[in-house]
Amino acid sequence: MGRYVIRRLLQMIPVFLGATLLIFLMVNVMGDPVAGLCGERQCDPATAAQLRRDFGLDKPVWQQYATYMGNVFTGDFGTAFNGQPVTELMGTAFPVTIRLTVVAILFEIVIGIALGVITGMRRGRPVDTSVLLLTLVVISVPTFVTGLLLQLLLGVQWGWVRPSVSPLAPLDELIVPGLVLASVSLAYVTRLTRTSIAENRRSDYVRTAVAKGLPRRRVIIRHLLRNSLIPVVTFIGTDIGALMGGAIVTERIFNIHGVGYQLYQGILRHNTQTVVGFVTVLVLVFLAANLLVDLLYAVLDPRIRYA
Repeated sequence: MGRYVIRRLLQMIPVFLGATLLIFLMVNVMGDPVAGLCGERQCDPATAAQLRRDFGLDKPVWQQYATYMGNVFTGDFGTAFNGQPVTELMGTAFPVTIRLTVVAILFEIVIGIALGVITGMRRGRPVDTSVLLLTLVVISVPTFVTGLLLQLLLGVQWGWVRPSVSPLAPLDELIVPGLVLASVSLAYVTRLTRTSIAENRRSDYVRTAVAKGLPRRRVIIRHLLRNSLIPVVTFIGTDIGALMGGAIVTERIFNIHGVGYQLYQGILRHNTQTVVGFVTVLVLVFLAANLLVDLLYAVLDPRIRYA
């Protein structure tokens, strides 16, 4: 197991460098950041040259990237164009998005897996058909439509929740945004769990457990569910980074100042340091989540062993 973890950590290094280099190059071709700093009026040449020197934009791109990565390994993610360190923006944005992501993941795990088990054990019955139709509708409807509808109904017309989240973003106010953020992924988790449960029900080890007279609940939880959760855990693990980085629409609808909001503002203003800094951390989150998922395989399925 130890050698496997070390090998995976070594494999993460080129992935991390390649991903950060790609996003660095993409951000640098979005447009001229200096033009965004000057607003609608064009900067005079002297001011533009001074700004480029101050932010290191007068150097070649490869040198900018090398300098940036050298600073990253010391914990310095640069300074935004408004003079605020990017780490300060991260300190206010990431806790909010982490809470939102935790709420969304809980919805996926609790509701998605529960519905998947119910429909998988009752395949072809009315409850199975109803849940499949419901998940198909959820997948088909865009997230911004779902968010706006829930905001209008629950927040404006019925007054059950706040239409927008307060700046502190407590957990109780993140329930509806978390449900909106998790809606599509929840539908996929339900369908994945259903398919996996339905396939593994016909396996020899399940028939053996039933023939031994084990209680139905123990057969489902200890034997059937553990082996059926491997594709579901894979999806949820990769979905963590996607939820944190893809929360732009949800955070805009509910006025949540998290990672998505900061990325949107950074892209809008061509703020290279902010965008690259946040995406760098998201890449690390994604790699760590994938490593954790790989290690969970051995827990879920004892047949899996790491050399």
